[in-house]
Amino acid sequence: MEQSLEKRTIWKKLQEHKTRLEKNDIIDLFNKNPKRFEEFSIHAREFLLDFSKNRLDKKALKDLLELAENCHLRAWMDKMRSGHHINHTEQRAVMHIALRAPADAIMEIEGENVVPEVQAELHKMEQFVKRVHSGKWKGYSGKKITHVINIGIGGSDLGPYLATQSLRPYWLEHVELHFVSNLDGAQLALTLEGMDPETTLFIIASKSFSTLETIYEAQTAREWFLETAQEHDHIRHHFVAISSNTDKANEFGIASENIFKMWDWVGGRYSLWSTIGLSIALAIGMENFRKILAGGHWMDQHFFETDFRHNIPVILALLGIWYRNFFHYDSHAILPYDSLLHLLPSYLQQLDMESNGKQIKRNGATARYATGPIIWGETGSNGQHAFFQFLHQSATIVPADFIASINTHYPLRDHQSLLISNLIAQSEALMKGRNLDDVLENLSPDNPDYDHQQLIARYRTFPGNSPNNTLLIDKLTPFNFGALLAMYEHKVFVQGVIWNINSFDQWGVELGKELASKLQRDILHGLQLEDHDPSTNGLLKHYLSKAKKQ
Repeated sequence: MEQSLEKRTIWKKLQEHKTRLEKNDIIDLFNKNPKRFEEFSIHAREFLLDFSKNRLDKKALKDLLELAENCHLRAWMDKMRSGHHINHTEQRAVMHIALRAPADAIMEIEGENVVPEVQAELHKMEQFVKRVHSGKWKGYSGKKITHVINIGIGGSDLGPYLATQSLRPYWLEHVELHFVSNLDGAQLALTLEGMDPETTLFIIASKSFSTLETIYEAQTAREWFLETAQEHDHIRHHFVAISSNTDKANEFGIASENIFKMWDWVGGRYSLWSTIGLSIALAIGMENFRKILAGGHWMDQHFFETDFRHNIPVILALLGIWYRNFFHYDSHAILPYDSLLHLLPSYLQQLDMESNGKQIKRNGATARYATGPIIWGETGSNGQHAFFQFLHQSATIVPADFIASINTHYPLRDHQSLLISNLIAQSEALMKGRNLDDVLENLSPDNPDYDHQQLIARYRTFPGNSPNNTLLIDKLTPFNFGALLAMYEHKVFVQGVIWNINSFDQWGVELGKELASKLQRDILHGLQLEDHDPSTNGLLKHYLSKAKKQ
């Protein structure tokens, strides 16, 4: 029987390192080692990761790397790449890396190379995108498609939405793209406002073609469409599906040739690399979509083939373990200093918290250590005028990732230089802080406000010692965007391996769905069909009493 993580010798050694290092300020580590930046940074292609501003030295890093070895990380990486059912609760392989593999690659699941089938779907996507862009794909009345609405939720929405927003400079002018995900009717109603059914195409993105939010929204969109189109047969010109459930898509009215395939070995939050990326390809073209895949594949190679000491996803994962389990920091901030990446914190929130927000280990036992952190963040420099006050002066320490492109697509005046100076300054300030002596030293007795400044001096101190990483990318291209997302995917996988949890299921969403289905019957019938707890009963009665008056 495998020894529990928290009882292993390496775990205890890391606890000793934590006790030793918490007595030192991060800046002291720089004073002791002037070459710290060179030794605690990784340069790979157009990525530079600076992790020197962490409460970490060579001895602690050596044992963190030993922890990865002790947890058989390399073997788990090989299992993923070999098509093993590492998603053991759903008895599925985890092979999203095959979606971005080159055409001549061999990636097998149960003895079958899945790459040719993936390439066939990519070819089908390409032909479809060309037809829409060229105007050969026409609506039922013969008009060209001008607007595309992607209806999906979770990975079927957030991934493509992030990609299209992040790669806005690469948008083509053929179609305008829209995303609908929320069951709240306002989102769909506002999206359809002013749309012409004759020139609108809907992408229904649902692997099972049974997800409540997606299918109900799709049905509403179909009703809206048929109010004008009238003929049910016209649906084939305006609705396509991305699904593994061909029968249900056919029942909806979508022609078989307009259904793009999904596979059960692709998890929802890893699906933008698949046919779920159809909306991305319509926005930026298939050539650029393939560059996203190429970037993801390059990061796969970096992850699988680079030694752990110089492996960006592995180092990021180990730092996350270091702070979550030994320093007991509960959250992690994602701070992109690039407005094109404004959805990245939300995307990584889903990727990380849905993957590792669990406490049941692979053997069914309850973990006696913390697992996935709370992920949150905002773009810089907006965040500086919102929650950075908390980061700098709160008693709560939040490790952070600063992310930026060195070169911008929009070189207006000195905007980019000022933006990057803010990023580097914030990273430095979080590490260094400012003590009372430094504040007082900068005060002048000649200042008429001297007495007041002395009085408030303590309010101007910053504790510092907030660890942070800085990731600089040469430019936010489709290739580098793909590499960035794959980097975080692998980071999450590594942490799941070390915590001994299954990062690829999400059973925690099930109970809410089950209870919602019961309440839906109550609300749709306008009466209470069964008894609930007192709070639920009260809320239900209040809603029904008010809803009847509308």
